[in-house]
Amino acid sequence: MGDRRAPQQLALVQDLVNTWDIEGDRDAFDRPDGLEEFVAAHGLRGMRLAAGDLPALRELREALRAACLAHAGCDLPEATSRTLDAMLADAPLVLAVTADGGARLRPAPGLAGAALFTSRIAADIAAAAADGSWQRLKACEAEDCLWAFYDRSPAGRGRWCSMQLCGSRAKMRAYRDRRRTGSAGPSHGTGSPDPRSEVPP
Repeated sequence: MGDRRAPQQLALVQDLVNTWDIEGDRDAFDRPDGLEEFVAAHGLRGMRLAAGDLPALRELREALRAACLAHAGCDLPEATSRTLDAMLADAPLVLAVTADGGARLRPAPGLAGAALFTSRIAADIAAAAADGSWQRLKACEAEDCLWAFYDRSPAGRGRWCSMQLCGSRAKMRAYRDRRRTGSAGPSHGTGSPDPRSEVPP
């Protein structure tokens, strides 16, 4: 399957999206210590995230999933785009000049909790957008998966987290749909159908 982990600057985005395992219907934040484990694993203790921040984190998670789906070729719903815009507006960034004279975006002073977390996500996305890696963070387009993965294929046209699993299932569903449609439609010829037309791609 290859390495589907995102580069370091997008790891937090990927891990946030993947806190919900849709296929198994398991939300990591539903566990009593789920948020605490997520915070500890990503060195976010200074953000003082608490249970009251979970609704905002889940909303951000699903908006980011939709953006990652857009990278795989799906349309980003207008309502989701507005939600994401509003959340980012409440989590502003400032430009900081580093000791070596470089520049980077960082969360604006005074932010805390979910707003501070969102601004950190925004800074990571801005850096990834600048180097072209943001568009390669995608969500599997299989409706029963939607797992975030990093597309390392040369052409950057990946649509599924796993070609062997989700990709094969999607192709088989499409093949069955074509057969069903073909068998339900009227017959316009007198000869037998070409058997090659029934070979799945």
